Amino acid sequence: MAQKILSQTPINVTELHAEMKRIKERDKELGFRAQKTLDYLESMNVLDAKKGKELFDKLMKLEIPRLRDMHFHKIVDSMPSNQKDVKIILQGYNVTVSAEACKKIADAVAEYV
Repeated sequence: MAQKILSQTPINVTELHAEMKRIKERDKELGFRAQKTLDYLESMNVLDAKKGKELFDKLMKLEIPRLRDMHFHKIVDSMPSNQKDVKIILQGYNVTVSAEACKKIADAVAEYV
């Protein structure tokens, strides 16, 4: 029987790391790919889940036009340190963001770096 996808929601690295740890505690052992993913996440400098959620919520409250939650998840994943880095991250999407909005995003992220 084919599996059916019920929904798709983007998540960031901090949420993924917390979910992978929860699954490992539940199942005691992860599969090969899941373990490789967890090893990679632990080698990265990942925020804890609480701070990642706080940063995501703070970015959402900025109410920057044309940016959706998937864009903010990507920003949380990348943690850009300045306005130029924010612009580079968002180049992969078909959105334009003002320099002022990029500065607001960079300032919000700087508090968590």
